[in-house]
Amino acid sequence: MPLKYALVHEWLTPKATGGSELVVQEILNSIDADLYALIDFESTNPESYLFKRQIGTTFLQHLPQARNGVQKYLPLLPFAIEQLDLRAYNIILSSSHTVAKGVLTSPDQMHICYCHTPMRFAWDLTFDYLRTSKLGHGPQGILTRYLLHRMRQWDVLTANRVDYFIANSQNSARRIWRCYRRPATVIYPPVNIQRFPFVTTKQDFYVTVSRLVSYKQVSLIVQAFNQLNKPLVVIGTGAELPEIRKLAKGNVQVLGSQPDEVVEKYMSQAKAFVYAACEDFGIALVEAQACGTPVIAYGAGGALETVRDIRQHPDTGTGLFFAQQTTAALVEAIEKFEAYQGCFNSEYARTHAAQFAPKTFTERYLSVLENSWQEFTNRVRSA
Repeated sequence: MPLKYALVHEWLTPKATGGSELVVQEILNSIDADLYALIDFESTNPESYLFKRQIGTTFLQHLPQARNGVQKYLPLLPFAIEQLDLRAYNIILSSSHTVAKGVLTSPDQMHICYCHTPMRFAWDLTFDYLRTSKLGHGPQGILTRYLLHRMRQWDVLTANRVDYFIANSQNSARRIWRCYRRPATVIYPPVNIQRFPFVTTKQDFYVTVSRLVSYKQVSLIVQAFNQLNKPLVVIGTGAELPEIRKLAKGNVQVLGSQPDEVVEKYMSQAKAFVYAACEDFGIALVEAQACGTPVIAYGAGGALETVRDIRQHPDTGTGLFFAQQTTAALVEAIEKFEAYQGCFNSEYARTHAAQFAPKTFTERYLSVLENSWQEFTNRVRSA
């Protein structure tokens, strides 16, 4: 009999369009799997590739305001994901950055988790989350801290429900080991390189494209450009949008959310793409390079795997790193970038980005899946 596959993701909504959703889409392009999620509002979205697809969901689907995100129901997420009945499947595939890896399986089912990150709000970003959330202060702050403590316990416990981990970067693999003490095979996520136009002649402005939330450090970028009085375009939306607009001086355009064609236009024509967050991988950094646009990035996390600093790679540099998330460090990096500006090779940046194309992801993912299933079945037979 043919193998039956289930693919589990956290949530499927029109607002969820990041790297984890690209992974889901690419897996479904190559594997005939039934899809499950905590909530689904994409199968009713005519503009989605999931339109009219049958998708299994949980009771969270029917709670008030679920469409705008289930994060508000955080204490219920572990319980909800455990209600998915996946007993009919041979192989469970999860795409997890919060709770998807916590589904219940039996000993004769293989579970491979593509882990984008151990839940960041409960681990690396705990204190940032507590500082910026209304729930992180006062008496309710104590309850929130206890909830995060229990989430960490559950997160470690459910790592034992996974047979094989895949990480989206070496950086994420190290975090998986630190949190779960489990090794992970690295497969970089798919980046739609062909979507982005390759432009060699750049205009006199910088650009950043990001969700406007605290850990993305967009305010730091705006402050640096305010100080330098250089032109910057900010694209994205989020909780910090009003603050960013107030902070921006006349040299900074804050465009908010924009359609894909506008993002592609600014990213391909910009003098450089600026990014100040520490990302697990950082798809936007690769997208910029696909346009032939050099990158000025905080030198940590996934950026170290996707960007080549021109100071270390004079002939093949695709960007330039700054060492600290401070205005002074970024200002210095921008000034250094302008000194090196004529040294960047746009053609090489495009070639460098091509190694992260969807075809490479699919080939590696299917290979790991096949080898893991063979190892798993041999182990089951010999048990």
